[in-house]
Amino acid sequence: MLVSLLTDGLWRTEERVMHKPAEMTRLKNCSKLSSLPLSEPAADMASSSPDEPPAKETPGAECPIYEEIICLDRVEQNQRLAVEELINTEASYVHTLELCVCDIRAHLRQKQLPDIDLEGLFSNIDDVLCVSKRFLKGLEATVSQEPEQLLLISALFQEFKEEMESVYKVYCACYEQALLLVESYKKDPRLQQEIVETLNTTVPHTGASDLSFFLVMPVQRVTKYPLLLQKILENTSARDNAYSALQSAASAMLEINANINEYKRRKEVATKYSKVEHLTLRERLGRLNKHSIAKKTTRLSRLFMHEAGIVPKTEDKEFDHLEEKFQFLESGVTELKENVTSYLNNLQVFLLSKPQECELEMEGAAQQYRRLAGTLHRTIFPEFRRRLDRLVYQPLCSLSETLKGPQQLIRKRLDKLLDYEEIEEKKSETGNVTYDEEATMNTYLAINTLLVSELPTFNQVAMQWLGQILRSLVALQRDLAKQVLQEAEIELAQLPHSHVPLPTFWKMVKDTLSQSGAQLNSFCQKFETVMPSPVVQPLSPAEERRVLSLVNKHGPEKLYQVTSNISGSRDLDLTLQRGQIVALLHEMDTKGNTNRWLVDAGGHRGYVLAGKLQPYHLVQSQKPRMQMLAPDAGAERRRHSYTLPETPKPQVLITPPAFQVVAGYAFTARSPHEVSLQAGQPLTVLEPHDKKGSKEWSLVEVNGQRGYVPSSYLMMVPTQEVGGWSLPAWSLPTQQT
Repeated sequence: MLVSLLTDGLWRTEERVMHKPAEMTRLKNCSKLSSLPLSEPAADMASSSPDEPPAKETPGAECPIYEEIICLDRVEQNQRLAVEELINTEASYVHTLELCVCDIRAHLRQKQLPDIDLEGLFSNIDDVLCVSKRFLKGLEATVSQEPEQLLLISALFQEFKEEMESVYKVYCACYEQALLLVESYKKDPRLQQEIVETLNTTVPHTGASDLSFFLVMPVQRVTKYPLLLQKILENTSARDNAYSALQSAASAMLEINANINEYKRRKEVATKYSKVEHLTLRERLGRLNKHSIAKKTTRLSRLFMHEAGIVPKTEDKEFDHLEEKFQFLESGVTELKENVTSYLNNLQVFLLSKPQECELEMEGAAQQYRRLAGTLHRTIFPEFRRRLDRLVYQPLCSLSETLKGPQQLIRKRLDKLLDYEEIEEKKSETGNVTYDEEATMNTYLAINTLLVSELPTFNQVAMQWLGQILRSLVALQRDLAKQVLQEAEIELAQLPHSHVPLPTFWKMVKDTLSQSGAQLNSFCQKFETVMPSPVVQPLSPAEERRVLSLVNKHGPEKLYQVTSNISGSRDLDLTLQRGQIVALLHEMDTKGNTNRWLVDAGGHRGYVLAGKLQPYHLVQSQKPRMQMLAPDAGAERRRHSYTLPETPKPQVLITPPAFQVVAGYAFTARSPHEVSLQAGQPLTVLEPHDKKGSKEWSLVEVNGQRGYVPSSYLMMVPTQEVGGWSLPAWSLPTQQT
């Protein structure tokens, strides 16, 4: 038995060391030892002479060879067991992933539990399973190629290095969030019961009580690859051809784990700073302390020095290009979202009108129009709005929310960059930094590296998302136009003139419109003849003086009359009576609201509603030397959809101006271009503006001298020869307020 074992061992050893001459020589020299174990027991059993001494054993020459052979056999066996452990555990791991994907997740999906986030739980486990299946297939293919198996296994790890890193780093980064979901589901008895029922139904042999038993396996597997390779490496001779390849494979797996840990750390930093917090002013003030104020002050001063060019900016052209593309994308999404929101609101307002419910006492086309409008308002437009909201607006809102995280991270990167530059400057001066400052520098580097590595993919995916939304919008508009056209063609086919040639039809339309226009023109003429003309209201002396003051200050073209009583309810609003005359100063308030006008009521200035004012103009009275005010004929006339042809108006004789321009205040010239005035001194206005067109200065002539004076220093007074007042020959510039 010992001989057979030894012989087998020698042959196996010889097969392994055929390429090693030294070991082959030693085995040949020891080939005679194969008969020693057999002859020795036989001699003992055949010898019957007690005088003949037994042969002495010489084990000293045999023990080293025995030990070396047994050692080589043990190393080979351990190596084979390590390779088998790698392949068998990989097969078991892939089987468990298949159970997790095809059984557990599919069973939970069939239950349609809205409170369970399957995407958050299982992350990219499908990608992990796909890579692991192909990797297992490659491992199993090496079994039939035993002489080169170790080299093939090493090459296989190198081949799958990038794929493993890409799928496992995403899964490991999302693993903590998956565990938080599992813990939250444990607090809900109903959800926990559903999960346990699923596990008992699909994988009862595992005895698992929650999903964490399966979710942790990819994390454990990727960390076990270096250990399995190291175990194979320990049982491989350093002189073996596969030794260096196994070393490279083990180093590659260690590098993958290091990169996964770094990626996970960056994701944690990004998650921390990308959260958009909606804080009230009190909560923001509550977070202020000496440290935060000092940090923000340092950042602000650093930013000012950047803008002033005192210190150079840290340039990163790659990041700047990515940020520019992201900002362009973000602004486009924001604008599109606003437009779609306005579109939906306008569509909702449009649907509130129901023309099909109006009883039109008309024959013919009116009935077809009612049916078409009813179909559009009841079915086509509401369905279009629902589809627009579901296929365009909601995805657009989701995309907008998705952009907020990277936007917040980009802002935080700028803050950390300012801190990084400040610490770098300190480090160059002192040579060392504190632990907190080192952590701040690492935070900036982590955020910057993460943005540079992932922003290109994010921009690409976001652009694809936005493109799909736009394609959906175009498709919806096309479907809407097609449906409306189909319904319109159905109703048009029932009209009496639907088969008339197009030129004949348009001629009929023009003739009908011409006939209707003639009827409307005749009606308007009769209406204007029957209605009385506007009544000219004479002014009281006090009102006449007040209006004269407004004309002097602002000109007659600024006069307006109040059409109804106005009660001021806001700050700076005026309370006015119906018929009161005011002068317009500005056609909007300080906030740009054009519905509130700033007016001068002859003493008080304030805001009134523009809708309660109508323009007024000066007219000549029937009485000699007297003028009155009347509403503007264009404003008082009834508004019609049809405009009457213009008729020649009779010429109106305007009396010469009866006003004299005088200096209201004394003015002293300060340059050769100006002229001095005395209060009450008469003058002649040559130009009511300066050379640049500004009405704040007027060119006047006084006592034969010409020069500029402030327009607000001038006033108009009636001459003694005229008892009433009339239109001036020129208008003073509007007084600046």
